[in-house]
Amino acid sequence: MARESTKIVLPFPPHFSWQECLWFLDRGYNDCMHRIQGTNLWKAQVIEGQPLLLKIGEGAEGLTIAIENKKVSQHDLKAAADWVRAWLDMDRDLDPFYRLLNGSAHLSQATQHYHGLRLIGIPDLYEALCWCIIGQQIHLRFAHSVKRQFVQTFGRYLEHEGHAHYLFPEPAVVAQASPEDLYALQFSRQKADYILHISRLFATAALSKGPLDSLPGTAEKMKALLAVRGVGPWTANYVGMKTLRCMDCIPYGDAGLHQALGALPGFTAKPGKEEVDAYFSAFKGWESYLVFYLWRSLCAGPPTP
Repeated sequence: MARESTKIVLPFPPHFSWQECLWFLDRGYNDCMHRIQGTNLWKAQVIEGQPLLLKIGEGAEGLTIAIENKKVSQHDLKAAADWVRAWLDMDRDLDPFYRLLNGSAHLSQATQHYHGLRLIGIPDLYEALCWCIIGQQIHLRFAHSVKRQFVQTFGRYLEHEGHAHYLFPEPAVVAQASPEDLYALQFSRQKADYILHISRLFATAALSKGPLDSLPGTAEKMKALLAVRGVGPWTANYVGMKTLRCMDCIPYGDAGLHQALGALPGFTAKPGKEEVDAYFSAFKGWESYLVFYLWRSLCAGPPTP
């Protein structure tokens, strides 16, 4: 990493495109957890216990990362760079995945059209679980609207140049809410119950990411997640992909996955588990990335140059 006094530069790894990652983050859902202007992205994030406002942009040699809300130290910059690298999955070698895509009769164009797209994560387990519960069985645009109300009601924000950059709510804050508080934000009774239950688990340290990360394999992680009330197979696999970085997760029953597969030759409109497994068997160890690229295939937009 090349260091400067006010920013740090993350060199681009092979098969990385900031344009593709940025485009995926800016699909018109008005996500409240980041702000994009041109090729720059601002994101508020708690890193090593500090609320930091990150500005991420593209330089000639890599991603430039600056901290906008406080006097920076080299330690702060390195911690921010480590967080961004993990968020954008920059340390993963995509060569094996691209070889598999190039060998597919249906998906070989993806290595050109979406070249450099990384599986953008949700590193915070509490945020990931809340987002899954919010998004269960509703349209994605409505889910983002509910998420915005939830974040703006319970979260703090960092103000910079007239913009409020929100941090995801802390579990202890949400745990003090009443079901009626969540009903007012368009949560169903069941979702309000799940959110409050999970918030209390995190607030009392009965649930956290560390113990899940320490489990030996994906099957053990899925079993532990499924033991949490409100977490079903779709949520467990989504969290496995985006937070625990298990590369062999498939969110069965996902409407977007069904739509993307249904557009391929030979698939039924709503493929079952056996049909999905048969197709994914050729991508063993890269199932999570294949899901992400199939989701990308649903989005209208120009291919990456």
